[in-house]
Formats: sequence, structure tokens, C-alpha cells
Amino acid sequence: MNIEQLQNYCISKKGTTEEFPFDSDTLVFKVLGKIFALVSLENWEAGQKAINLKCDPDYAEELRAEYAAIYPGFHMSKKHWNTIDLTLDEISPKFLSQLIDHSYDMVVKGMTKKMRDALQ
Repeated sequence: MNIEQLQNYCISKKGTTEEFPFDSDTLVFKVLGKIFALVSLENWEAGQKAINLKCDPDYAEELRAEYAAIYPGFHMSKKHWNTIDLTLDEISPKFLSQLIDHSYDMVVKGMTKKMRDALQ
């Protein structure tokens, strides 16, 4: 998955916006103002393709044990965030989409009922 495909997939999710709240490098995807994905564009262009995604803590441990390309979130909560290294060709585009979906769903699940209803 290239950066445009990743961006299009993330932005296609209901209630999602993209912005640069931290700096001009870190592209952040939010659902109703809550972060579910981060990508360093500078690193991506330099060939260090990676994305940070939220994850259920138990599932995060399983993924880290099974895939060398998945490790605790860089500059994030190590319990709730994973960094997925896409340079290792271990993560298929389909699986990456599933991981993005999981991250999005985790964020939505943590929202108030009023916020979840607003997505409908």
C-alpha cells in the first residue's frame, strides 16, 4: 500500500479528518477529533514506511509476538499503540486495512454514546 492508498483508505472511514496537529511532518487521522492513525511523511519519503495504530492491549501483544514488523508504538503509549513497519513486506495491504479498521473501531468504542450516534 502506498501513501496515497493509505491516506485514501483512512479518510474514507466515517467521521474521519486528516491534519497536522504536531508539526508539518506527522499526518494524523482522527475520527470525531480522536486519533486513530499517525504517519511520518518525512520518514515515508525516506523509505522508512511505518504507521502508528491504536490496538487492544491483548491483541497488541499477540501481534508483536507473531510479526517482526509490529512493535510497541514509537513515541506512543506502548500498551495501546503499535508501530507497523511496512518496509519488511510482512504486512499485506489487506491485513494493514484490517489493522486500520481495528484502530478506528477501538477509538469509536471508547467514545461516548452521543459521539457514536453522531457517526450514524
